[in-house]
Amino acid sequence: MTPAIAILDDYQKVALASADWSGLRARAALHAFHDPWPDEDALAKALEPFEIVVLMRERTPFPASLIARLPNLRLIALTGTRTGTIDIAACSRRGIAISHTTANPSTAAAELAFGLVIACARGLPQAFAGMAGGHWQGGLPMGMPLAGRRLGILGLGHLGREVARMGQAFRMDVVAWSENLTDAVAASHGVRRVEKAALFATSDVVSLHLALSARTRQVVGREELAAMKQGAILVNTARAGLVDSQALLDMLQAGRITAGLDVFDTEPLPAEHPLRGMPNAVLTPHLGYVVQDVFAYYYRDIVENIHAYLDGHPIRVLNPEALQTPRR
Repeated sequence: MTPAIAILDDYQKVALASADWSGLRARAALHAFHDPWPDEDALAKALEPFEIVVLMRERTPFPASLIARLPNLRLIALTGTRTGTIDIAACSRRGIAISHTTANPSTAAAELAFGLVIACARGLPQAFAGMAGGHWQGGLPMGMPLAGRRLGILGLGHLGREVARMGQAFRMDVVAWSENLTDAVAASHGVRRVEKAALFATSDVVSLHLALSARTRQVVGREELAAMKQGAILVNTARAGLVDSQALLDMLQAGRITAGLDVFDTEPLPAEHPLRGMPNAVLTPHLGYVVQDVFAYYYRDIVENIHAYLDGHPIRVLNPEALQTPRR
């Protein structure tokens, strides 16, 4: 039988134009799905016939309950190098391989983070809306210049360093913290390491660039948010779970801070969510990595991974133990 491939999470209908799928079209039946799933039942029913499923990052979770309902699934082709939303052990028990793409060098998420910094600092969404509605400056918040202000970065990895460089280009005083960051490493990037409490208490802008783990979940809690300056900006393009979401909502409702958010506990963000009505919140729909170059990079590797699987020699397998498990 011809293998069936489901390409999920293609919200912008660009997956099939982002790489050369012609070789796979000759070997398999391709079907792209463009909308988020309302529930697990709908997802399980739609995916029941498919042998291969292509996932865009963590947009659609694959818990054990869903995996158990997909008897024909043999390969999950994941974009990115890691996942927190697939039950890897459940896949391995079923003999379902999970392939991943190579590390992506893009700094697109860092660029968006600094774009959110500027949008928050200058009230750009309100200005755009006012101009579209025929208004001028009336009712707009006063802007905050960035030069001379302090930028605090949580996580000085690949993306955190990029944001630090952008802050330095704007003549900001850049400080950083993470649990394992040393003074020497921070200084090598022209940044000063400070303790977490000092970062939140003294920064005018705080930008989050940590990976989400048991150790970092809600690393930004009510205490950290309460310590922030009146009118300070919190930017999160990393993971929503880094922040106590209820505490953040409380701080925004009180008008204490401004937030630029690209990630949310529930995605897509529900239409009735209170964040959508906050005048001091700038929201984007998880666009950090959503640029043409990144998608071309991801889907090129996806095509290679699926060809290798169909050839009987899977590559870039996240759970190699699955290849030794009899299929069930």
